[in-house]
Amino acid sequence: MSSSSAAAASGPTPADALRRNRILSSKLYFDVPGSKAPVVYSAAYDIAFLGIEKLHPFDSSKWGRICRFLTREGHLEKNRVIEPLEASKEDLLVVHSEAYLNSLKSSFRVAAIVEVPPLTFIPNWMVQQKLLYPFRKQVGGSILSAKLALERGWAVNVGGGFHHCSAEEGGGFCAYADITLCIQFAFVRLNISRVMIIDLDAHQGNGHEKDFANDERVYILDMYNAGIYPFDHAAKRYIDQKVELVSGTKTDDYLDQLDKALEVAQSRFQPQLIVYNAGTDILDGDPLGNLNISPEGVVIRDEKVFRFAKDQNIPLLMLTSGGYMKSSARVIADSVINLSQKNLIQLGSQLG
Repeated sequence: MSSSSAAAASGPTPADALRRNRILSSKLYFDVPGSKAPVVYSAAYDIAFLGIEKLHPFDSSKWGRICRFLTREGHLEKNRVIEPLEASKEDLLVVHSEAYLNSLKSSFRVAAIVEVPPLTFIPNWMVQQKLLYPFRKQVGGSILSAKLALERGWAVNVGGGFHHCSAEEGGGFCAYADITLCIQFAFVRLNISRVMIIDLDAHQGNGHEKDFANDERVYILDMYNAGIYPFDHAAKRYIDQKVELVSGTKTDDYLDQLDKALEVAQSRFQPQLIVYNAGTDILDGDPLGNLNISPEGVVIRDEKVFRFAKDQNIPLLMLTSGGYMKSSARVIADSVINLSQKNLIQLGSQLG
């Protein structure tokens, strides 16, 4: 928000005080025992909605499949996964306006945001229960993940990353601005003032870019295919470090550009927290990303980002964001397993 830096200069406004009070009274931050891993997921993340969810290319059962791969293959005990709370209206009002939240009471509006036109004809109470409730649970997960990352050094929300949603506008299957919310909560509750967003989803993260326009506390590195949605040229002005890819970019070229980008980011900004938006729509064959990155390339990408954070001793939270093929869940699970094997994260019990 462009008002953020102005407010910082002129002292807190009544709106700032209200936001702070909402954050301080939120129940989304809670104490998590050391016996749990900083992996956040709820069965409520997954969307099953009379088959209507299949009208969008997003795999709406991706989140549960990632966790099942990890638990069934013995990498993570099921009872060590952390279940988040649902973000309440008061939580969402930290960033969103009352008018925007009220607009979601229109099934027509939600249908436009998630790009599934038949939702227009579904009663809104059902849209709230079957679609927006799962999203609100994921928002709660993203917000909690920042606290866990500061406590443990890292956290993974097996969901979230709704990077097209800003305070006043949803779109691109993103109805709530979880990245903005997560960072605003961290500023108040975790007493930090420098956050880096590393957005490696195939699409430009125009939502958080608009929300943190001219806010010098947030540094945005966004590496995306410039030839696909959202073409948000206004939001591009607020990217601190922009890496625009062309459709068809292959793995070696992609990883080379990422290495250079991380080197530049390290020299420009020293964050106290990294929010890593790890979309897998960069995979070769993804119907929306139009990039040609191999599954192994995604695993290496994630390892590079986690190593970047660990080498500088910066807490990092990862959000899974976009990915529009059934294979995405397997690739994400393989990446988390690789991070564990490389000792960049610890999935085993800290007590054992």
